[in-house]
Parts: sequence; C-alpha cells; structure tokens
Amino acid sequence: RAVRAHRLCPPRGAGSSLEPEERSMEPPAVPEEEEEEEEGAVPLSVAPGPVGCQLFGYVGIEAVLDQMKIKTMKTGFEFNIMVVGQSGLGKSTMVNTLFKSKVSRKSSQPGQEERIPKTVQLQSITHVIEEKGVKMKLTVTDTPGFGDQINNENCWDPIIKYINEQYERYLREEILITRKRKIPDTRVHGCVYFVPPTGHWLRPLDLEFMRRLSKIVNVVPVIAKADTLTLEERAEFKQRIQEDLKTHAISVYPQEDFDQDPEDRALNNRIREKIPFAVVGADQEHQVNGKRVLGRKTKWGIIEVENPAHCEFPLLRDLLIRSHLQDLKDITHNVHYESYRVRRLNESNRPG
Repeated sequence: RAVRAHRLCPPRGAGSSLEPEERSMEPPAVPEEEEEEEEGAVPLSVAPGPVGCQLFGYVGIEAVLDQMKIKTMKTGFEFNIMVVGQSGLGKSTMVNTLFKSKVSRKSSQPGQEERIPKTVQLQSITHVIEEKGVKMKLTVTDTPGFGDQINNENCWDPIIKYINEQYERYLREEILITRKRKIPDTRVHGCVYFVPPTGHWLRPLDLEFMRRLSKIVNVVPVIAKADTLTLEERAEFKQRIQEDLKTHAISVYPQEDFDQDPEDRALNNRIREKIPFAVVGADQEHQVNGKRVLGRKTKWGIIEVENPAHCEFPLLRDLLIRSHLQDLKDITHNVHYESYRVRRLNESNRPG
C-alpha cells in the first residue's frame, strides 16, 4: 500500500525510507558515457549459451528424426547414377548386382541385338525401387559407344553435355517466380567409371575423361572384371592407378577438400586407400554351402561377388548406397551444381 500511495503522490526527498525499495524494483540507470562504450555489446538476454546445454527433462527433440523418416518414406527420394566404360566390361551386370534387380538398359530392353554405335549415345532408364517402405526413384544412364571407336577424340563431349543439360534444367526450374514445391532432380549424382583390367597404367583416354568429368560430377573409378587378374596383379594395378591419379591431380570421389569433420576424414581416408575398387558383377544365383549367393561360376569354383575375400564389390555398394548416398547428393547440389549456377548467372549478367 505504501508503494502504491507513493506512485500516486509526488516523490519525497532524498532521505525518504521508500526510495531504496523503489530503486530495487527498477534497473539502475546507465550513464550516457557507458551506453556509448557498450553500444556494440551483446545483451545478457540474447547472449549465446554453452554448446552442450544440458536439459533437465525430456523435451522430445529426437522425434524430429522420426518426422523426417516418415516424410521421406511418404515422398521417397531420387538417385541418379551414370555408368561409363567400354563395351563388354559388365556395366549393365554391375548395376543389376548393385540393386539386386533388373534395372539396367539391357535388362529393360531384352531381345534387342547389341551393336556398337558409331558415336556415344546416352540412354536413361528410370525405375521405382521399394525396400521396407522406402521408395527410391532410380535413374540409370548408360553410355554405349564410349571408347569403342578407332578415333575416340572428344568422345566425352556428349557426356559432359548431358550432365550440364541436367544442371540447366534444374536451374531453369529454380529461378522461376512461381516454382514447383519439389523440383524434379535429374542431375547425375555419381558416375562410375569402368577401367579395363589391363594390369598396366591408365590409358590416356581414362586420364582425360576423369580429369574433365571430376570437375563437374562425382567420379568413382572401378577395375572391371577383376576376376581376370591375380591378387598380385590386382594390387599392383591398383597402386599404379593411384599414382596416375595423384600425378595428374585428378580428384575422384570422395574428395579430400569436402571432408567435414575428423570422423568423415578418417572414414574417407580408408576408402581412398581402396580406390579404385576391384569389382566383379553377377546377376545369377548359385548354391554354395547350402546358401544362395550371387556369383560367377567357373570350372574351379564360384566367385562370390558379395564376399570381401573374392572382390571389393561390397565396398562399392556400401559407398554408393549404404554410407555415402546422401553425401553424393549433397556434394552434387552444393558444389558441382553451385559452380554451374554461378557460372551461368555470371554469363547472363554480362552486358550485351
């Protein structure tokens, strides 16, 4: 009551007993000089807290993961892969082995006679694959005719043109005033390049292709039909390829420049030691010790493609699907597509 009466009445002198009580209810006045000095200071009410703030009870933040999982299962996601290499290296078989289904170009067009085209032709096949309620729209782009001609000069131009066309299509949808809520993504997220199992050094064609393509897409080199090489030949060939890539400054996936944290760097370093993967593809099952396995049957036994002791196909599958699929998409969007977008917008802003 005394405080209420004091607010209604004129203020008393400095010796009033009510003055200290009223001062405690209001923040102390800051001199003008101090206000100027502390103008750029962060107020206490919005000061950042510690990084690991401890909660005193259950909030439910972890439910965000369930929300993201439910939304992804409803909408699905897209993944686009390209396979490049000479004819007869098992590209279609490898794709079928990766996804354990008939998703390759040859599987979708059975009965057609396969002829080597005069020029590089790109053919894309799209499938919707579902596993445990998760839907994936998979697009496989094959490049028949690559490296099959006597003169292979500039045979990579149609591939570069196709990749840039997908970037251009996405860019045109993105810069619209009224754009779609979800832009269809046809950009190539990963390019698997099949190196012939010669056992020697990389050919000039292999080096030039990977040098040009690694700047615009994620390139993953593999040694095709690795069962034609002995273990010693395979190890020597892999070491020579790694030396070639390092000498010519070719950065294949996973690139060292894009490692986010020490854990990613440690994992990617183990993968980089194994690249290029020596793989064997097979889309037929065989009986081994009472189990059905994917493999290639020979006179001396069965080469199991999913057995790490026989080939490195499990490492390729884990890289493309189980561990780095989202990272492939992120680098495509944040690095390769972003570089293309900046270049195109700079070109359009130039006078004349």
